[in-house]
Amino acid sequence: MARYDFASDNVAGAMPEVMEALIAANAGAASGYGTDHVSARAADLIRAALNADAEVRFTASGTAANALACATLAQPHEAVLAHEHAHICTDETGAPGFFGSGVGLIGLPGASGRIDPTALAEALAQPDVSYRQPAAALSLTNATEYGTVSSVESFKALIDPVKARGYGVHLDGARLANAVAAGFDLKAIPKLGVDILVMGGTKAGSTPSEALVLLNKDLARRFDARLKHAGQLVSKGRFLSAPWIGMLETGAWSARAAHANAMARRLAALMPFSIVHPVEANAIFVEMDEPALERLRATGWFVYRFLDGTVRFMCSWATTPEMVDELGEALASIK
Repeated sequence: MARYDFASDNVAGAMPEVMEALIAANAGAASGYGTDHVSARAADLIRAALNADAEVRFTASGTAANALACATLAQPHEAVLAHEHAHICTDETGAPGFFGSGVGLIGLPGASGRIDPTALAEALAQPDVSYRQPAAALSLTNATEYGTVSSVESFKALIDPVKARGYGVHLDGARLANAVAAGFDLKAIPKLGVDILVMGGTKAGSTPSEALVLLNKDLARRFDARLKHAGQLVSKGRFLSAPWIGMLETGAWSARAAHANAMARRLAALMPFSIVHPVEANAIFVEMDEPALERLRATGWFVYRFLDGTVRFMCSWATTPEMVDELGEALASIK
């Protein structure tokens, strides 16, 4: 039987703090569609964590949250700039274009998932022409698809020229908890000029729940209608928002991400294969040929080959030292 412990941080269950919050939210009756007291409390905790006045909504998937953000920041005849291996470009099946009635994506290069500032400058310098969707927004990711963590300063260097043109900025924070645990300042996000933040819950250890944080409150006009139109205005909204009370009131959102990061460092220390990208969050990417990957899978461990040809190992809040050591032994045996 295959083991998926390191295939993704999505394979782990929900952390105890989330389950306790869900049980507490289940008591009694509450108003629907995100107007309940549980959602209000969760939104207050997110605003406090960011030290920002923002409108907060909750969705059942990161794909929906990212696509709604892109659709809010760009018109159908426009496009969103992003790293060429960003999740919106490679793993969301055209959802930004679907939710945005044709919104385009412009992929930019950059090492280890970080956008190259020169490539961004070249994209911004492109003239507006009638036969090409012009850029209208920038999408960033932290931690990146390759497990690297961008600094506040590097984000500022990307965001400032975008904002100078009056364009919008979206931050895909599916693994933002891991970036914060690695030292990224959560409270810097509003100051950087990010318009919409998707604050990740699912990969951090929640049941399915992502927080859409409208830091630019001007974007909140008719946003609930946009959510409803997209099938994301959930009637029993407290069950999407309650996990955030459990994660943020207790500090588990970042504390358990720090554990996942530590497990990645532990696995990196045991890794007999060459590590390709810096291990800065909860992921390790290694060079491994297909016969070696098949030998690993034959020992019972399943992991994915990633976009750049590397093999990815993901740690989660639920990864234990014993699991890491067991995998380390399997890796040593197939080297």
